[in-house]
Amino acid sequence: MAETEQAPDPSAVLDALNATDSNGTEALNATVKFVASPEGTALAYGGLVFMALLPIFFGALRSVTCSKSKNASDMPETITGRDAARFPIIASCTLFGLYLFFKVFSQEYINMLLSVYFFGLGVLALSHTMSPLMSRIFPESFSNKQYQLLFTQGSEESREEIVNYEFDTKNLICLIISTVVGVWYLVKKHWIANNLFGLAFALNGVELLHLNNVSTGCILLGGLFVYDVFWVFGTNVMVTVARSFEAPIKLVFPQDLLERGLDASNFAMLGLGDIVIPGIFIALLLRFDVSLKKNSRMYFYSSFLAYIFGLGLTIFVMHTFKHAQPALLYLVPSCVGFPVVVALLKGELTEMFRYEETPPEDTDSEVKEDSETEKKDQ
Repeated sequence: MAETEQAPDPSAVLDALNATDSNGTEALNATVKFVASPEGTALAYGGLVFMALLPIFFGALRSVTCSKSKNASDMPETITGRDAARFPIIASCTLFGLYLFFKVFSQEYINMLLSVYFFGLGVLALSHTMSPLMSRIFPESFSNKQYQLLFTQGSEESREEIVNYEFDTKNLICLIISTVVGVWYLVKKHWIANNLFGLAFALNGVELLHLNNVSTGCILLGGLFVYDVFWVFGTNVMVTVARSFEAPIKLVFPQDLLERGLDASNFAMLGLGDIVIPGIFIALLLRFDVSLKKNSRMYFYSSFLAYIFGLGLTIFVMHTFKHAQPALLYLVPSCVGFPVVVALLKGELTEMFRYEETPPEDTDSEVKEDSETEKKDQ
């Protein structure tokens, strides 16, 4: 969901001017909010679009590598048709629960707990995002030592592993940098720190959440299409939670950046769900392109361009009507419709809907090796 803080109504400004007395300046400043310039508004919307495209593009590329990973800890989470059908219901219950929490309890204490929670998640997500880049920056001669964090319970005969985390020096450096960003976010709540965590969450979501087939993607996007439209147009729940929730679950960009610099405070925003949900569908189409082995990325590029079109349409309608818009209302038809049209033109619609995510080859080989070992032991 993209939304923006609204400029004041001109009549309200006139009323404030007419109502000023000896303390008229203070009264006016309390009433009038900053009016974004056309340049500032265009920069903010352009910044949001650019930031939204980054995690989708790079997350989709990394999802291809992730699906071929031989490391069990890096295996993606697969969303099935049943999961996709239940997701809008779970999301609705969660959203309404947060709305009630903000109505009943103090917003300050809730956001304090959420900030600490997302601090931990954000540090891990940003560290995971930086790891491939860090591997390229350091030369091969760099002494990259290996470490293992192991927690067990029980005696030697019945020992059970609780935590078994392996990492190296490069991962440790990523973790330190991410922790610095996390502390910056906790202390200042700065919009740049918020966006760094938000981009990391979105990229990890696109990379690690995999749809098992195109039909599941259509079910998920269709259900969330209804979810987004209902909670934005049918109630004020979505907008209230988005404005009250102080956590890096949205990307923000200031409309007054040109006037106030990094201390800007009048933000346009885009929820991470409007990036991750279409993003995992676009990533699925990229993996489908790879499975065709035709050296073509037609479905990926068509869906990626469809996302740009849908997000641009969202911003245009929002700016025209001065009201928060359910971005999935425009993104879902675009991201699903464009690739389907391409598949119809190429005669590959049936093949696209028959495509299934298969487990990595190493998983099958490990199962075979285990069965052969058991046979030899017998």
